Amino acid sequence: MAKITKTFVDKVAPPASGYAVHWDDSVKGYGLRVSEQGKRVFIVMGRVAGKSIQFTLGPYGTLTEDAARKRAQKVLQDMREGIDPRAVVKADAAMKVSLQDVLESYVGRPGKLKDSTAREYRRHVEVTFAKWAALPIASITRDMVKERHAALTKGGLDGKKAAPASANAAFVTLRILIRFAMDEYRQADGKALISDNPVDALKHHWAKLGTRTERYIDKRKVGEVWNKLHEMRGEVQGYEALASVDLTIFALLTGARRDEMATLTWDRVHIDDHNLSDSLWHLDDRKRGDPIWLPLSSQAVALLKSRPRLKLEDGTDSPFVFPSWGKTGRIMDARAPMVAIGEIAGKHLSLHDLRRTFTNIAMRECLIEKFRTDLLTGHKPASDDVTSRSYLDLARLDWLQPEVQKIGDWIEQQAAIAACKNVVPLRAAG
Repeated sequence: MAKITKTFVDKVAPPASGYAVHWDDSVKGYGLRVSEQGKRVFIVMGRVAGKSIQFTLGPYGTLTEDAARKRAQKVLQDMREGIDPRAVVKADAAMKVSLQDVLESYVGRPGKLKDSTAREYRRHVEVTFAKWAALPIASITRDMVKERHAALTKGGLDGKKAAPASANAAFVTLRILIRFAMDEYRQADGKALISDNPVDALKHHWAKLGTRTERYIDKRKVGEVWNKLHEMRGEVQGYEALASVDLTIFALLTGARRDEMATLTWDRVHIDDHNLSDSLWHLDDRKRGDPIWLPLSSQAVALLKSRPRLKLEDGTDSPFVFPSWGKTGRIMDARAPMVAIGEIAGKHLSLHDLRRTFTNIAMRECLIEKFRTDLLTGHKPASDDVTSRSYLDLARLDWLQPEVQKIGDWIEQQAAIAACKNVVPLRAAG
């Protein structure tokens, strides 16, 4: 043993190999570890719950001998009281974990999330909660949650238009991420880093959205909507504007989810000019279930055949059916056409509400049975439907082409009624 002082630390000779530990003769458990390269590190050794623990205080230079001695005394006292200094360091690090850090950990788990879900969570954190992303997640309070949710509900991201559905969706994401953090990160005593989820403050304050099943285009407005979309087709300028209109028309004709359409590539579209029932589109990244081939109506085929191909800077065609100049290379939303639809329908509607519209047309107007409507909208048969799940070919639904054609024809008929004349069917360019 030796009296560890600044002079001792400066003059102590390194060992010939490995490292040597010099223990202080007055503070039991306080020591200096010296490597053969001459690196000097202050350490302590003690017991916690009967187990011997050696803990590094820090290197000489970063710590003075006086600061190291004082810290050693504090750590050794904590150890005598049952506090593991390693847990304290881990807890301190956990207290600094940011919302962005939690997002990266959550979406980075292999095979846990669909790419589309991960993108949505990332958008919420990096756009909706951009000012919070770098904050320690433990610093997000109930008051912050209520204030931000109220602002989004009333004015949306830009403060100009109410966005209750978007506000709710963003805070559902935040609630999920905080729950993940509650499970993953601990305080020094083993308790959860966050004891109460601050998003629970919205228990009585979630934005009212009305009944979801009422968010669709009334049958008396479908024809007018169809005509408006085709009018916009002839008026919009640019690839992206046309792609957003065509994406909206495709949604009305197929009942597909936004990302299912937005990510559609030409190699997953098969059109047979001689056999309409063999015209299909392939959905390979479903929200639930295995990849599936879905039938196309003549209206959808005409729409796809009329779509212009976007030439990229390298001279090749964009692989996307609904392309964009953005970094994703594809359309992300259809704001302008949905605003136009909302004005006709007399209510705010989203692309997903066109999925509800498709379902209502199928079942209420075309009298297509629920089982077939479920399949056309990408839903799997009920778990107790053993026959369908075990014996029916659910990977290629060309046998449902008559049903999807019936829906397309009904929409065109409504368009003719709305225009008070026979509608001119959409024809492929050229």
